[in-house]
Amino acid sequence: MTPEKIFINYYEALAQHCEDQGWGDPFSYARAKEIFAAIVLGHRVAPTLSGADAFNQKNEPVEYKSTTGKRCKGSYTGISVQKTWKEQDQYLFEEKLAKYPEHYYNRFEGGRLVESWKMAGRQVYDILRPKLKKKFPDVLKKKDPRLSANVTWTEIQKYGKKVNLIG
Repeated sequence: MTPEKIFINYYEALAQHCEDQGWGDPFSYARAKEIFAAIVLGHRVAPTLSGADAFNQKNEPVEYKSTTGKRCKGSYTGISVQKTWKEQDQYLFEEKLAKYPEHYYNRFEGGRLVESWKMAGRQVYDILRPKLKKKFPDVLKKKDPRLSANVTWTEIQKYGKKVNLIG
């Protein structure tokens, strides 16, 4: 069998397996990494592509951030902008950040999850809130008004907890 045919067979098999499990399209955005991380971390894969990425052992919704870089990080991009900072702050707390009790920062290497760190959603909110507040006045003037900010490797090490990988 040619390498191309092998690829097509694996691609189709993975797509079918994910459909059978109710996990959604593994080739949409970073969905395959979310599915992989959920399995290795002992979480349940979320059935939809919006909202929680997975559910932890307590059945609480969790957020995943993945990288293939040398260090874990969390890029929060494309955050919907509200009309006022008060509304924005409420949205960040209730819908985007603190809503998820745990955020996981996952690093992949060679197709494998090699490192994961966990941080409380409230801590993520506390880290990102001042960064996003600073950007808020200017983002309303943009053609595509969306907010973004990062949780850095330094912040992950300071406030996060390294996860023991089980898979």
